[in-house]
Amino acid sequence: MPNIVKIRDLSDPSLSVYAHLTERELMHPQHGKGIFIAESPKVIDRALDAGYRPLSLLMEEKHVEGQAKHIIERCGAVPVYISTLDVLTSLTGFALTRGVLCAMERRSLPAVNTICSNAYRVAVLEDIMNPTNLGAVFRSAAALNVDAVLLTPGCCDPLYRRSVRVSMGTVFQIPWTFLGKERSDWPKNGMQILHTMGFQTAALALRSDALSVDSPVLMKQERLALVLGTEGEGLAESTIAACDYTVRIPMSHGVDSLNVAAAAAVAFWQLCNRINGCK
Repeated sequence: MPNIVKIRDLSDPSLSVYAHLTERELMHPQHGKGIFIAESPKVIDRALDAGYRPLSLLMEEKHVEGQAKHIIERCGAVPVYISTLDVLTSLTGFALTRGVLCAMERRSLPAVNTICSNAYRVAVLEDIMNPTNLGAVFRSAAALNVDAVLLTPGCCDPLYRRSVRVSMGTVFQIPWTFLGKERSDWPKNGMQILHTMGFQTAALALRSDALSVDSPVLMKQERLALVLGTEGEGLAESTIAACDYTVRIPMSHGVDSLNVAAAAAVAFWQLCNRINGCK
């Protein structure tokens, strides 16, 4: 039987995970492995498919027998907090446009070698701090056959609520982990790890001498790591210098660059989608 709990007290400590805790507090609780929030039935489904453990659900009452019915069944006996939309908006501070939230337990991150052992194309994201951009890159990576995503320690967390939502839950489908724990681990140590695993590294950067993204030299590489930089500044000079290739997307009409999420999609389509046999 579902454990339905009608919300009567907005100050109930059980609701803090949805209402009061910051993303950082969710990541680093006093006890346990950490928590993240998945939003919408589709995203929650993908998290459950990936094996993440649900802790509780929060939703409009009308969804109990509606779009969230199968989610409740999948989540077993976890508390299902329900109320009207206006109460939930007051509680969370924003309108639940998709009507359903799920607090889930984080898992330990895998080792780089583990997720890259059978990978041919990986994306390396350097210091991308915007959760929307990060989520969009993950969605493109999933759609265009990137085998894994590696993040430098300066990146924001892929399990931030906005990242998860923008990715449409693909953060649960693409293997990912961080390349080190300290900012000093990148680029020197991270590049060494990639090269030891047999990857050639390609920096997407605005250089006049860069290879075009459709260069046969890149297409023929058996194992390729595409390195994309932070919003605005792009890749650090030290990162570009450490890469085997520098790559540029040809532009027209005087446009000098694309948003990192758009650039990632173009590069993935050209260099990852076809290598894995996708048409």
